[in-house]
Amino acid sequence: MHLFAQLRKFINTLAEQPESDQAPDFTTALAALMVEIMRADGEVHVDECHMIARLLTQHSGISTQASELIRDQAIEMVDEAIDLHRFVRVVNAHTGELERIEVIELLWLVAFADGRLDPHEEHMVRKIAGLLYVAHADFISAKLTARQQLKLTD
Repeated sequence: MHLFAQLRKFINTLAEQPESDQAPDFTTALAALMVEIMRADGEVHVDECHMIARLLTQHSGISTQASELIRDQAIEMVDEAIDLHRFVRVVNAHTGELERIEVIELLWLVAFADGRLDPHEEHMVRKIAGLLYVAHADFISAKLTARQQLKLTD
């Protein structure tokens, strides 16, 4: 099964589970990590904002309107969060190794959405990859895959 299909299956399974008062649901936690990447360079580019909504729609099977709402909720949650651990815990708890690599690939897609990679964005993806226990080789592979998907050149 393709990695994205596995992640979609996980997201759909998790969406059916009741939401805890303390922890965000998986889709919102994933969106929050993407928001962290979007904001890492100190700017919010419209291309990155649209990329987050598009990725949520593609990989969770929700409508564009729902993905935009989740993205906006994630922005608010990130504003209030002290650190990333709240979101990382949810992703780690609900994914296996392959899905976590796919999450890193999604983060790279957000980082590259504006056509360039800021060093702060790369640092944040690297930090999240470490928190998700993604091996360095898989971190690099996910980066290359994302660049290839967006047809970016050096």
